[in-house]
Amino acid sequence: MQKDSFKTIAKNKKAYHDYFVEESMEAGIELCGTEVKSIRNGQVNLKDAWCAVDNGELQIRGMHISPYEHGNIFNRDPMRVRRLLMHKKEILRLFGLVKQDGYALIPLSVYLKGSMVKVQVGLCKGKKLYDKRADMAARAAKRDMERAIKDRNR
Repeated sequence: MQKDSFKTIAKNKKAYHDYFVEESMEAGIELCGTEVKSIRNGQVNLKDAWCAVDNGELQIRGMHISPYEHGNIFNRDPMRVRRLLMHKKEILRLFGLVKQDGYALIPLSVYLKGSMVKVQVGLCKGKKLYDKRADMAARAAKRDMERAIKDRNR
């Protein structure tokens, strides 16, 4: 059996800075025209993207997919709302959790799984300013330790 290959196209680093990711799940994404070619070229931005449940459908909003340079009339609006593909039961469960205070659905990454484009969606809770500062201090301390170990081993 051949293992699926993953190729990460875009990551939402801002999401990890602004939110605690409590749970993550994989969703397919409905794309039109030349959007897949643009994604394969790495022309996607998740920085200000979020997910919402509307009429029982999970949608991604604020995701920018640049128009494909050779696409002409087949290109779509780069900021259009795109539908995410998940089971209805899972969407309803997420909708119930999002209604709780402080939770949000945030796209964490876009990647290729075999020949399909997938989105990793996180169930997230917002960080307070002191949480962000503590994370930054921990990352800086870890980076300093790794640098000191590397210098010592030289």
